[in-house]
Amino acid sequence: MGKMIDLTAADGHKLAAYRADPAGKPRGAIVVIQEIFGVNSHIKSVADGYANDGYLAIAAAMFDRLQRGYDTGYSQPEIQAGIAMMQKLDWKNTFADVDAAVAEAKKAGKVGIVGYCWGGTVSWPAAANTSGLAASAPYYGGGMPNFKDEKPKVPTMCNFGELDQSPTPAQAKELLATHPEVVGHFYANAGHGFNCDQRGSYNAEAAKLARERTLAFFRKHIG
Repeated sequence: MGKMIDLTAADGHKLAAYRADPAGKPRGAIVVIQEIFGVNSHIKSVADGYANDGYLAIAAAMFDRLQRGYDTGYSQPEIQAGIAMMQKLDWKNTFADVDAAVAEAKKAGKVGIVGYCWGGTVSWPAAANTSGLAASAPYYGGGMPNFKDEKPKVPTMCNFGELDQSPTPAQAKELLATHPEVVGHFYANAGHGFNCDQRGSYNAEAAKLARERTLAFFRKHIG
């Protein structure tokens, strides 16, 4: 459904992105931030889903700075490899890549950002620092507590699993308590990665409800 395009960050770095276009005129755009597994078939299917709902979806290849076309599955060695990749990234560059995705997405109207796992961590400080966003919807970003003092400038809604260890529900609640204006949802019997239908942690019921809530949130703030 979608196609790969190239984006250019402010420092001249060229990164790929998966672009999925809606059938008609876009309601707006959603920037999708990947997990530590690259822009793989799952992230492309998430982008396609937002396109089916009427949004231009842009899923930037956030690991292109380290390795072009990074795309893995979910085995234990692949998880370890993804963590190693993530730890090598520089936040300044990561946010430059987010900016590049937002600049492309803006051509379709207001822009929201959604991220999963590591992408959830990225989507939280993006709500505080990235200009051009109208809303942010992080899913279970393990690193979000490290940014708990960042104050979102746009409406933000977080989805967490009650069984998650990264972040734990206690860490997530502490984060939410610091920011009473932020909406937080917790899903029963759902752990880290509950949205991903290619992972053992997939929880169909939680994924469906979180997606409905996220879509309603974007309808309200993006269009």
